[in-house]
Amino acid sequence: MLKTLLFIGAGSFAGGIVRYLLSRAVQTHSSSPFPWGTLVVNVLGCLFIGLLYGLFERGNLLNNELRIFLTVGFCGGFTTFSTFVHENYSLLGDENFLHFILYSVLSFALGLLAAYLGHWIIKIF
Repeated sequence: MLKTLLFIGAGSFAGGIVRYLLSRAVQTHSSSPFPWGTLVVNVLGCLFIGLLYGLFERGNLLNNELRIFLTVGFCGGFTTFSTFVHENYSLLGDENFLHFILYSVLSFALGLLAAYLGHWIIKIF
């Protein structure tokens, strides 16, 4: 069990750092209060987890520890649902209803589409 937790922790550490750097880079290039950085990270995280689970469905391609490192650890540290919720709370608090609706709908719809695309890419290749 300790070994599994270490794999999850290492993956979360790496995913969190990548999330921070990518989100910051995207948001730095936007002059809008819309949280583009978090949106990009969430959609890419959904795509990546879709790709991973698509690979896993093909068979025993990766050992269980690497799967846990990548999915629970890295993807869990990379995707930003708690940040997503807090940013929506802030948008509502600022009465920025258009950005709230746009951000919520785009995050869900593009995330679902990206997860589907990840599975589809793995199936066709």
